[in-house]
Amino acid sequence: MADGHEAQFKVVVNHEEQYSLWAADRPNPPGWFDEGTAGSKQDCVKHIEQVWTDLRPRSLRDRMAAAADA
Repeated sequence: MADGHEAQFKVVVNHEEQYSLWAADRPNPPGWFDEGTAGSKQDCVKHIEQVWTDLRPRSLRDRMAAAADA
């Protein structure tokens, strides 16, 4: 950034357990909630890569699990 401070970000998650990176100083977009991780862009992206290993939305995972159990 021009003032010498690194931009701060946070990790947000929605009801489908999808993750995103969001500017820490901005209100969350509708339907997205703080996941609890904040810091540099690089740190937040690294965290998302570690925890979001199944990119399918939760509703799809649930339907697929139910079909497998049937």
